[in-house]
Amino acid sequence: MAKKKKKDDGRKIVADNRKARHNFFFEDVIEAGIVLTGTEVKSLREGRANIAESYASDEGGEIWLINANIPQYSAGNRNNHEPRRHRKLLLRQRQIDKLLMAVQREGMTLVPLKLYFNERGMVKLEIALAKGKKIHDKRQTSKDRDWARQKARLMRDKG
Repeated sequence: MAKKKKKDDGRKIVADNRKARHNFFFEDVIEAGIVLTGTEVKSLREGRANIAESYASDEGGEIWLINANIPQYSAGNRNNHEPRRHRKLLLRQRQIDKLLMAVQREGMTLVPLKLYFNERGMVKLEIALAKGKKIHDKRQTSKDRDWARQKARLMRDKG
């Protein structure tokens, strides 16, 4: 049986893209629904998914999740799903227009952050409008994190 992920305000997190926080600056975070088949949902309930190498893209005025890996359901039959198929994201038209305009004009990227079950048991995907970090930005982030850790350690030891 798969290990349980931590619960986050009523949400059971299935997949988390931790690398994205290292590689991108986030401008806006949006929760989106996702169109899945039955065996995909069952596989997600087992806690099996990977969104680390995935991204969201525009295809025909709609936003699709590309390269997300949801492995085949172990007890599935010949009607099992394709693990890396493109999956449609469910957003309002105003949100789609806003995201597509930012991607086209400002050169931003749509990065998936978390795949989870909400408190109603529906599968949701948290996507972020992001701008890529340069190498010096990554170094600065690392320095800031190390300094904050040292500062907390010094304050704890002194006080």
